[in-house]
Amino acid sequence: MKLNEIRDKHGSRTRRLRVGRGIGSGVGKTSGRGGKGQTARSGVALNGFEGGQTPLYRRMPKRGFRNTAFQLDFAEVNLDQIAKAIAAGKLQAGGKIDAASLVASGVLRRSLDGVRLLGNGADGFSHKVAVEVVGASKAAVAAVEKAGGSVTILSLEREGAVKANAERREKRAKKVAARAKASGGGKAAAEPKA
Repeated sequence: MKLNEIRDKHGSRTRRLRVGRGIGSGVGKTSGRGGKGQTARSGVALNGFEGGQTPLYRRMPKRGFRNTAFQLDFAEVNLDQIAKAIAAGKLQAGGKIDAASLVASGVLRRSLDGVRLLGNGADGFSHKVAVEVVGASKAAVAAVEKAGGSVTILSLEREGAVKANAERREKRAKKVAARAKASGGGKAAAEPKA
């Protein structure tokens, strides 16, 4: 064998596949890329995508603080709801409106950690009322004062939110202790700070 007779093994080198050259070629029309959409385009990189399998970042346990166990839940009431209750005779126009009266009249189901007054229906509000809530929007306060009423912002302690928070913390501490006991021995988990 001479040097000029050396050849590559048959099949080791192939021509570049020419796509989009008619349906008879097998890779015509969409050129082997399927239908339309993201993966039919060039430069696609689906970060963290594992072909439909639950990806690693979703399989790993989550760590960190979440405020859901300690956050305050406010019952919201709009001015139009108060106006309807006054028109129906459930609330007194000249009287004091607080969380207890709103629950008693059926405007709210429960007061939760306090009531927030919102300004939906502020344009047509014309009742002179004294409202006591833990929070109110600027539009709601302006509408009530324009009608000759007043809005008193209560501290959360007066609405019993501190007591509710203490109960939540106690409940959370019991859960943490039970979980530590169930895990079997080891150090008991520290209770969350009050």
